[in-house]
Amino acid sequence: MQQINNLAAKIEKFQSQISSSVQRVIASGWVILGPEVKRFETGFAQYLNAGHCITVANGTDAIELALKALGVGKGDQVATVANAGMYTTTSVLAIGATPIFMDVDLQTHVVTLEGVKQAIEAGAKAVVVTHLYGLAAPQIKAIAEYCSARQIPLLEDCAQAHGAERNGQRVGTFGDAASFSFYPTKNLGALGDGGAVVTNSDAIAQRVAQLRQYGWSSKYCVELDGARNSRLDEMQAAILSEFLPHLDESNARRREIAARYRNEIRHADVNHAEDQGTASVAHLYVIKSTKRDALQVHLREAQIASDVHYPIPDYKQPVFGKQFADYSLANTEQLASLILTLPCYPEMTDEEVSTVITAVNGWVA
Repeated sequence: MQQINNLAAKIEKFQSQISSSVQRVIASGWVILGPEVKRFETGFAQYLNAGHCITVANGTDAIELALKALGVGKGDQVATVANAGMYTTTSVLAIGATPIFMDVDLQTHVVTLEGVKQAIEAGAKAVVVTHLYGLAAPQIKAIAEYCSARQIPLLEDCAQAHGAERNGQRVGTFGDAASFSFYPTKNLGALGDGGAVVTNSDAIAQRVAQLRQYGWSSKYCVELDGARNSRLDEMQAAILSEFLPHLDESNARRREIAARYRNEIRHADVNHAEDQGTASVAHLYVIKSTKRDALQVHLREAQIASDVHYPIPDYKQPVFGKQFADYSLANTEQLASLILTLPCYPEMTDEEVSTVITAVNGWVA
């Protein structure tokens, strides 16, 4: 079975680096907030050309703690998209805030400046822009300038976009803060959960550093409300430091695979996104088809895994009951019925890519 993402292949490829990093941590006897965490935080901040990187336990915590550090509190309205798997919305709800859902562009699948303007006019106190599927949102610079002029905090959700850039500037450095996930399948993934908040603000960095460890201003002295225990461990930090130097190379391979799909899959019932160059790091390769479900069945029969990222708009999730019963975002709902994710990861062989292409092209719709 051709998998969506083969972690075993990645582990095999980097076996020696993983083993040496794990042994280094064991020998040090330091497992929490030690030199490996500091090393990775410094390295990732430098990679992004950002002022600060504060690691946390996972990407969802990164969103929540970043929003808290930006001043979002109970009852505040936070603008977010509804086509990104409920992760940001979950964090907003955990704070006691309320989501305002923005529609997305049909071609790019990400929010536009106009969508942000509408959300702010509707009362949003903060905005979250998700760089979905590895694509740096085309209007992120204009959105950042608009939010800054109105003193509306902007958080970039970069969980799927490590290394993506616009005009030479990497995502995670446009807004007031950014959240990253290091879940194993991400472009920069650990071998367990992990996340980080990135910012150029000394004050925001300081607040996140306190919020990730009980709200301490000094050991056992709790200063900030709403804090928790959310720390990346030394083992995962050491492994991430081994993977980081290979990130650009891995992203380039993802783009190669995406280019082959875009150029070689030729089917009347399959539509592709436009080539975005280095603005996309091809975290997921998502196609669109009005006969999506039939294509997914065909691929399964051909022993090729596929998935839908994501099938349920946030405001339609059962957790909300009838709260958003009259809510509708046309593009978001249309995309949810069309999208299908094909396998795309750096360790895919050319032969495996060809197998996927042949299977899609051979589909009788």
